[in-house]
Amino acid sequence: MGRIIALLLAFATISTSAAGGAAMPRTAAGAAALKPHTVWDPIPFGPKRKQEMAAYARRHYGSFMRPTWRLIDPHVIVIHYTDSPTFRSTWNTFASDVPDPELHELPGTCAHFVIDTHGTIYQLVSLTTMCRHTVGLNWTAIGIEHVGFSDAQVLGDHRQITASLKLVHWLRCRFHIQTGNVIGHNESLSSPYHREDVAALRSQTHSDFNHADMQTYRRRLRSLGGCA
Repeated sequence: MGRIIALLLAFATISTSAAGGAAMPRTAAGAAALKPHTVWDPIPFGPKRKQEMAAYARRHYGSFMRPTWRLIDPHVIVIHYTDSPTFRSTWNTFASDVPDPELHELPGTCAHFVIDTHGTIYQLVSLTTMCRHTVGLNWTAIGIEHVGFSDAQVLGDHRQITASLKLVHWLRCRFHIQTGNVIGHNESLSSPYHREDVAALRSQTHSDFNHADMQTYRRRLRSLGGCA
């Protein structure tokens, strides 16, 4: 009888917790890895752009994967800054599916998320869709842009960096991505997941979020705790 009562009490406790939302998976630090509030503001990504993305994957990654526009089982999160003053100007750049000014390829560049200077998180592309944001890693990377012009500006903006860390913590836990695979664009060549079939682009990268600044970023990310 005592065991039955104990089981009933345990069931009641679980039911009450679930009703109150307290039965969420929890991190090692005891805090839930909750998805932060995001604003869904999608860029056009219809059949034409998907075909262009699959063709890009064929050119750049065809030696080791079946060409597709889909992002399957991401292993990396890449941190960028926009080098532009506003979210809307960034959105317009990503929405216009034209050859990029640097590599002159289609589809146009994009990122899955853009975080504004006041901390609003915008999602532009589904997490099941590949985006062009980092040569050599697009096949397996989620791209996050921050409105701004430097690592220091983003790291020093409390609302923006707080939103960024919350978003990345949630994504890392959702996709089981190791903290060491949360990288700055400038670290792309050192990623164990870097692959590039176009020989001329195998050393191509950008200057945003260098190793020293990402060490700071990852240290702050670790302070949010692990994943259940």
